[in-house]
Parts: sequence; structure tokens; C-alpha cells
Amino acid sequence: MSNFIFNKTDIQGVYLIEPKLFGDSRGYFMESYNKKAFEEAGLDYTFVQENQSCSSKGVLRGLHFQIKYSQAKLVRVLSGAVYDVAVDLRHSSPTYGKWFGAVLTDENRKQLLIPRGFAHGFYVMSDTAVFSYLCDDFYHPEDEGGIRYDDPELNIEWPQTQNIVQSDKDRKLPCFKDLGIIF
Repeated sequence: MSNFIFNKTDIQGVYLIEPKLFGDSRGYFMESYNKKAFEEAGLDYTFVQENQSCSSKGVLRGLHFQIKYSQAKLVRVLSGAVYDVAVDLRHSSPTYGKWFGAVLTDENRKQLLIPRGFAHGFYVMSDTAVFSYLCDDFYHPEDEGGIRYDDPELNIEWPQTQNIVQSDKDRKLPCFKDLGIIF
């Protein structure tokens, strides 16, 4: 019996995962990842790098991807709350150009599994958020790409669109239609 509930989303390959929590008066315990359980669910990934970021309320990171060295990611919030988004960039996919979004918090402990070939980003809803990314390939800064968070063709329904805080690099990202075929 698995310590995870693997919920398929409307986007092929994207899963919203709910770890089972074991708690008592001392607190709780949960598995955040178990290779065997994931493989039994048909999700065969080998994660090689973990990243962590801390961001303030209103920060929007993304939408980012790597081109040649595409990464699958298992993401979760360690502290706070974010609205997390994955956009399908796989040209041959029936869900090409579609997106999925979910609220991930330290309280609901939900995780999002994003396969290779996706753009990813998140918006911080709490005062601060600590975010963890498990990646199945290493980060290559020369290989990164991105899409504007407010791209009109994607029409992502972010929880907030005013007073967004972004990096200069993210403000200059192209629109989806200008990417061409990537994956």
C-alpha cells in the first residue's frame, strides 16, 4: 500500500500528489518521495538535484523551462502557500499549450509532478514561501527559456495580477506564440 495518492490532472503526465500524513501529539511524519511507490504508479524518475527558493508575497517566478536539458520536476511548498502552474510545451501532445494550476501549501502538503517538456512557474500567496524542486536533470543556465506569465494565448488564471513582483529577466520573456517548436 502506497503512502501517496497520485491524482491525474487534465494534462497528460502531470500529477497532483498527496502524501499520506501520520500524526499524533508529537507532530507528524510523511514520506515526501519514495522511488518504489512512484514507480508502482508508473512514474519512473530519477531525481539528481534538489533546489530550494524563498520568496516574498506577490513574487511570481516563471514561467521557466530548459530547452536541450529539459527537466522533470517534483515540486512542493515547505513553508507558506503558492499557486503553481505547469504549461505543456510538447508539440506532439494533445494538451499542447494547455496549463494546469494548483495551490500548494505547507498545510495541504500537495506536490506537483511535472514531466519534461513543460514550462513551470509559481506565484507566492503567503507572506513568504519556501519552495522545493526535485529535478531529474541538472540545471544548465545557458539552456534556459521562458514564457510571459501574462501571455494572452495561454490565459492562465493567476490568483493575483496586480503588483506582481518579477525579476528583470522574467519581465522580458517572450509570448508563447513566439517560441516555435521546442519539444
